[in-house]
Amino acid sequence: MNWKEANERLSEKRERAVLGGGQEKIEKQHGKGKMTARERLDYLFDEGSFVEIDAFVESRIDDFEMDRKRAPGDGVVVGYGKINGRTVFAASEDFTVIGGTLGEYHAAKICHIQDMAYENRCPILMINDSGGARIEEGICSLSGYSGIFLRNTRASGVIPQIALIMGSCSGGACYGPALCDFIFMVRGNGKMFLTGPQVVKAVLNEEATMDELGGAQVHETQSGVAHFVCDSEMQCMDETKRLLSFLPDNCGNKPPKLSEKVRNSALLRRKGAEQQDRCGELSSVVPSNSRKVYDVHEVIKRIADENSCMEVQENFAKNAVVCFVRLDGRAVGVIANQPTRLAGALDCDASDKIARFIRTCDCFQIPLITLIDVPAFFPGKVQEHQGIIRHGAKILYAYSEAAVPKISLIMRKAYGGAYIAMNSKDMGADIVYAWPIAEIAVMGAEGAANIIFKKKIEASEQPKEERKRRQKEYSEKFMNPYIAAARGYITEVIFPEETRKRLISALDMLKNKQVPGTEKRHGNMPL
Repeated sequence: MNWKEANERLSEKRERAVLGGGQEKIEKQHGKGKMTARERLDYLFDEGSFVEIDAFVESRIDDFEMDRKRAPGDGVVVGYGKINGRTVFAASEDFTVIGGTLGEYHAAKICHIQDMAYENRCPILMINDSGGARIEEGICSLSGYSGIFLRNTRASGVIPQIALIMGSCSGGACYGPALCDFIFMVRGNGKMFLTGPQVVKAVLNEEATMDELGGAQVHETQSGVAHFVCDSEMQCMDETKRLLSFLPDNCGNKPPKLSEKVRNSALLRRKGAEQQDRCGELSSVVPSNSRKVYDVHEVIKRIADENSCMEVQENFAKNAVVCFVRLDGRAVGVIANQPTRLAGALDCDASDKIARFIRTCDCFQIPLITLIDVPAFFPGKVQEHQGIIRHGAKILYAYSEAAVPKISLIMRKAYGGAYIAMNSKDMGADIVYAWPIAEIAVMGAEGAANIIFKKKIEASEQPKEERKRRQKEYSEKFMNPYIAAARGYITEVIFPEETRKRLISALDMLKNKQVPGTEKRHGNMPL
C-alpha cells in the first residue's frame, strides 16, 4: 500500500468514526434538543485543543447480529484537551452508536482515560448519555462498570471528577456519577434511576414516568443527587467550566486565585468598577431580633467578591446554603444557615449537604467560611426516626477531620448542639468571629428562663410578668458574645462592616496552614 492509499484509508476511517451511528441518528439526536458526543466536547474545550484517543476501538462481539451494529469508537469519545488553558480529560458517551450502551470496549476506553487523568493528576469530565449496560455483551458489560467504579473511587479526593447527565443514565450506570464529586443534570433530557418505569410497574405495580422516577427536578429538590441543574446543554457546559475555575487540578495543588486584573474584568462585574465593600449594609440586612427572618444570600453577596457566588444543591435542603465564592480572588467554600427555611435549623438533609460540601472542599484545599445563625437541630419524631443523630454526626465528623483553613462567623444565634456542630472553636475552627448581636447559649432565653427560674415563676403572684422579667435578666446577662470572648471561645467580636476585611485578612494569614498527618488509614465516617 502506497502513501496515497494509506492516507485515503486513514481519512475514511476518521470520517466514519466522526459520523458515529450515522447522519440519520445524528439528526434524531438534534431533534431531541441534544448535541452529539463530539459537539459537546467541541463546545467544552478550548478551540482546537481536544485530542481524541482510541477512536478506532470496536466491539468484538458478533452474537445477536452485533457485527452489523459495530462502529468505530464503540459508543464513547474519550480524550484530553484544554479548558481555559488547563488540561482536562473527558469521556463523552455517543447515543447514536447502539444507544450509547456500555460494552466491553466502551468500558475499556473509559477506564483508559480515567487512568490517564489519575496518573497525570488532572480533572476528568464524564458525559453520560446512554441506554445503560449492553445486554448483548452480558457479563462483559457488568465487568466494565466495575472497572469504572473502581477508578472513580481510587481517584476520589485526588482529582476533581464531574459528571454531566445529558441523557439517560439508568441502572448500575448511576453509580459512576454518584461516585464523582459533582453531578450536573440537563432539565428535560437528563434522567437518572436504578430501575425504570417498566420494572417498577412489574415488581411493585406502581405507575411512574421516567421524569417522576429520576428527572432533574426529583434529583434537584428531593433526592439531593444532582448538585447543579441547567436548562440547556450549553448552560450546563458553561457552568461546568465555571465550577472548574474554583477547583485545583488535583489535591496537591491549591485552587487558582484570580488576579486583580481578571477580577476587574467585565466577566465578573461592570467594566472598570472597583470591588464594592457592601458590609456596611449588613446591619440593615440582619435584624437584631432573632425571631425575624432574612435571606442569608444577601449576607453572602455583601461579603464575597461581586458576582462570584456559585451555589451547590441550591434547591435541596434549603435551610442550609453551601456555595463557592471568591474573597479577594481566592476560592472559598461557604456554609451558612438559612433563617427563611426551618429558621435555619439543621435537619437530616441539611446535615448531609453540609458534611459532603465540607469534605469536598477539604479534598481540594479550599478554605471554609461558616456563617452561623442556628437555633438547633430540628426537633420532632420524624427527624429522630430518620436518624438525625447519625446525620448530624456527619457535620461534626467533617469539620473535625477537615485540615483546610476554617473561619466561623456567629452572626446572630448559636444554640446548643447546633452551635457545636457549626464549626465552633473547640471543633477545630482557626478563627471565630462574632457580631455584637450574637447570642451563644445552650438554648434561647425563653426556654432557659422557664427551666432555671421555674420555681420562682410558679411562686410569683404574677407569673407572666415574672417570666418576662427573668427572660430579660437571662438575656442581658448571658445572651451576648462577651462571655464566650472572655473564655476564648470567640477570637474577636467585630462590627458587621468589618466582616469582609477581617475574613480576607484571616484567609491570607492561614494560606500556608498545615496539619500534621496521622498514622491511621482513615476514620469511620457516620452512616
